[in-house]
Amino acid sequence: MLPSQISAVIFDMDGVIIDSEPAWQQAELDILIQLGVPLTHDDTLLTTGLRIDQVVEYWYQRHPWREYNNQKTSIDIVSKVIDYINHDGKPMRGVLEALEYCHANGYQIGLATSSSMNLVDAVLDKLQIRGYFQSIQSAEHLQYGKPHPEVYLNCATALQINPRQCLAIEDSFNGLIAARAANMQTVSIPAQEQQHLSQWQIAHHQMGDLVELLSIL
Repeated sequence: MLPSQISAVIFDMDGVIIDSEPAWQQAELDILIQLGVPLTHDDTLLTTGLRIDQVVEYWYQRHPWREYNNQKTSIDIVSKVIDYINHDGKPMRGVLEALEYCHANGYQIGLATSSSMNLVDAVLDKLQIRGYFQSIQSAEHLQYGKPHPEVYLNCATALQINPRQCLAIEDSFNGLIAARAANMQTVSIPAQEQQHLSQWQIAHHQMGDLVELLSIL
């Protein structure tokens, strides 16, 4: 069980609220391979949870290409992901039940994501869940994205709740580092093929999906 003083639940978005990680991976493959980066599916897992400009910079540092334009490349990747969400976006298992449970039981609800606000808007509108959130925070214009804790700290500040009284829910290791650095309680919900990895031990709890959240709150 979680500490009784938990007052807020802060959700990551990609891979926690919406099943968009495969879309991110495919979009990165499509765009970066065109630029000459010898990217594989497994490679894309290394940058899960990072802000998209950080992803582009990460691969440029390792496989530089001509006419480097981080902004354009980032926009191209995000546009592909938004197209996917608009056409095929689906909530992760247990999302609607978890949001309704948190709302009904008086928890403040926040969103803390590395994704840009145009992508956040696409997700919230597609799933029709905007009304659940008292604070929606993007790392888009912050100096640092995850694994830096700033986006989580900003969310706690907006909710007017001490970070130690917040529970952060993450699917990525980079996001989990950010939440731990913000001194929050943490739940990891890694992708099925990554659930066996020892790195998730830094989370206070590990779950298979959000349905399990109801049993620990």
